Amino acid sequence: MIFQTGAALLECCVLAVLDREDTYGYVLTQRVKGVLQISESTLYPVLRRLQKEASLSTYDRAFQGRNRRYYSITPQGREKLQQYRTEWEAYKNRIDDILLRGLCGDE
Repeated sequence: MIFQTGAALLECCVLAVLDREDTYGYVLTQRVKGVLQISESTLYPVLRRLQKEASLSTYDRAFQGRNRRYYSITPQGREKLQQYRTEWEAYKNRIDDILLRGLCGDE
């Protein structure tokens, strides 16, 4: 993808994945990588930031003798996701206006 991935877009995608179900880091990375070119090293600081902001919580679950850290969206995270979705819709519409319809903001 030639477009830059900003922090807000990455946060939005992480929250959207977790809004469907709790999951652990590897699966979360794979799902986000399905739409954005990111690495695990890019994702984990985002997860820590969202957790620090109380948008995510974590819990551990045993798997084959090891613990997996699962991430879960919180009510605050759902509010933040809704704000992102609202902003994304407005942004997408403005971009569609110029790319698809050739309109400018003052028309």
